[in-house]
Amino acid sequence: MATSAHPQTARDEVVELCSDLIRIDTTNTGDTDTSAGERVAAEYVAGKLDEIGLETTILESTKNRASVVARIAGQDRSRDALLIHGHLDVVPAEPAEWSVHPFSGAERDGYLWGRGAVDMKDMDAMTLAVVRQWHREGYVPPRDIVLAFVADEEAGGKLGARWLVDNHADLFEGCTEAISEVGGFSLTVHDDLRLYLIQTAEKGLGWMRLRAAGRPGHGSMVHEDNAVTRLCEAVTKLGQHKFPITMTKTVRQFLDAISEAYGVEFDPDDVEATLTKLGGLSKFIGATLRNTANPTMLEAGYKANVIPSSASAVVDGRFLPGQEEEFERQLDEVLGPDISREWIVKDQALETGFDGPLVEQMVAALRAEDPSARPVPFTMSGGTDAKSFERLGMRCFGFSPLQLPPDLDFAGLFHGIDERVPIEGLRFGVRVLDRFLRAS
Repeated sequence: MATSAHPQTARDEVVELCSDLIRIDTTNTGDTDTSAGERVAAEYVAGKLDEIGLETTILESTKNRASVVARIAGQDRSRDALLIHGHLDVVPAEPAEWSVHPFSGAERDGYLWGRGAVDMKDMDAMTLAVVRQWHREGYVPPRDIVLAFVADEEAGGKLGARWLVDNHADLFEGCTEAISEVGGFSLTVHDDLRLYLIQTAEKGLGWMRLRAAGRPGHGSMVHEDNAVTRLCEAVTKLGQHKFPITMTKTVRQFLDAISEAYGVEFDPDDVEATLTKLGGLSKFIGATLRNTANPTMLEAGYKANVIPSSASAVVDGRFLPGQEEEFERQLDEVLGPDISREWIVKDQALETGFDGPLVEQMVAALRAEDPSARPVPFTMSGGTDAKSFERLGMRCFGFSPLQLPPDLDFAGLFHGIDERVPIEGLRFGVRVLDRFLRAS
């Protein structure tokens, strides 16, 4: 494997870059009229790439919903290209709930704080830091690398990655592999063993709207055909439903690795018993064992004394690889015939193998920077822009390397209050990413 050129400048610059990006409020509410900052962030990224002589393209799917794409020419242009993609948008944050302002990009207690610190302006900054260091060194990577910093991931990517794939697929010509969020982060077992979770699978996305119909009437009357009551009964039933465990290939590999690392006997016939032995890890793993459907929004009526003719609910559904049709069957069985269902956003589940040269290079880069590293595959319960880029035939991985403090609730930081990333973790990530890309 090629040796890293010790990018001291990149390790320093990554903190500044990440802080700058956090300070640009790129809140994505799901509504373009109330979203903010993606164009400003795109121009910032393009400026940093323009400084090193890269030709950038800023594309807007609609006003101010901007993405940036650039290609770095490699030494062997006949080889397949690698895509590095990251999103610029973030979910909303309420400043009153935070210890620091969520768009301050403040450095405190060894962390860089702010919305997007781990989701995913950290990886955006690491990527910029590495390629800017290459320019300073005059380094040319082994093959073409395409960089994409995109809008709208937090609302499903319709105005970002999906729009680029549908309208500008030529920008990704030759890309057969891709890396992005969420993976490559550490989970400390003990001082001599850290698992690094590399994402090789993610659940499918099924945001849906449920509707119940009934007979309208006066709120003071006895009324047995009430749409609100009917909807609430169905939503409660769905929200409390425990879908059956389904063991996918990636989940099985992950559970085998976790059980071995923690010295816990894994019983495939009683997975729940195994989870109870893993303490705090159980929540993290549990959502990757089954399909899920969580009610998130309710809407009905317009006046206190009027029984409405309809009521609706929004549900966040997620299904495992290979489970799309079964998930729909399960939903219909739980909800029954009186509740209609329509998809708001629906997208595929993904799964690829934990094998091949690219995986070997990830493993080697992690172990070179951390001899205690044991990389393992895992399934992400959420979704990423990989769903869009996979449509172009790419093998997609979550590889945004970070070494984390043992006591940090990393999963809880995603969309959480006081989101932050360890500064030394960022610098570690730059070193790993640099090694990996030089060998790829």
